Amino acid sequence: MQSGIRPRESVASPLIRRLGLVEYQATWESMQRFTAERTAETRDEIWLLQHTPVYTLGQAGKLEHLLQSTDIPVVKIDRGGQITYHGPGQIIVYLLLDLRRRKINVRELVRLMEQAVIDLLANYGIAAAGRVDAPGVYIDHAKIAALGLKIKNGCCYHGLSLNADMDLSPFQLINPCGYAGLRVTQCKEQGIVACIDILQTQLAQNLLHGLQSLMRDKESNS
Repeated sequence: MQSGIRPRESVASPLIRRLGLVEYQATWESMQRFTAERTAETRDEIWLLQHTPVYTLGQAGKLEHLLQSTDIPVVKIDRGGQITYHGPGQIIVYLLLDLRRRKINVRELVRLMEQAVIDLLANYGIAAAGRVDAPGVYIDHAKIAALGLKIKNGCCYHGLSLNADMDLSPFQLINPCGYAGLRVTQCKEQGIVACIDILQTQLAQNLLHGLQSLMRDKESNS
């Protein structure tokens, strides 16, 4: 991005960063630091990555949803929601956005994130949907993508996880997102054989398109 650019011109194009396979704690701290230090001119970013095995427990999360002891670390964090699992083969997308600048509310962003996943799966002939009572994306009542956000000073971080081609067995040790007996699925199980890098790119493109479309709609209605 050229120096001197006005914030208005940077709104439509978040910077995409590919971080590879990274440890959770350090990445979470980086999101917090980015959000705390950003200014009105800071360019929004979208981070694409995978995590080493970890359970994360949201702000109001109850440890009782971890059903048995495990060697997988449990990290209590500052997003909404209950417990979930992250591991290799799962696409993680963190959205570091200035929602005030974009004039987006949390409900709009959640729906946009869900739709980006739904559209991605539709490209492979898979019908998926969100649920009013439980944010995320589901295929025949099995969860394939989870969402969680933190809003601070009008800016967000955290984001979504999409199960692509991973070991799903750690989900059996928890009530996923606080729901006992909730089935979990992944792209591979649904017959999607595209590699994770391709799915990451397609999901990022869907998110960018959704953000741009939403902003155009708001500008045309203003």
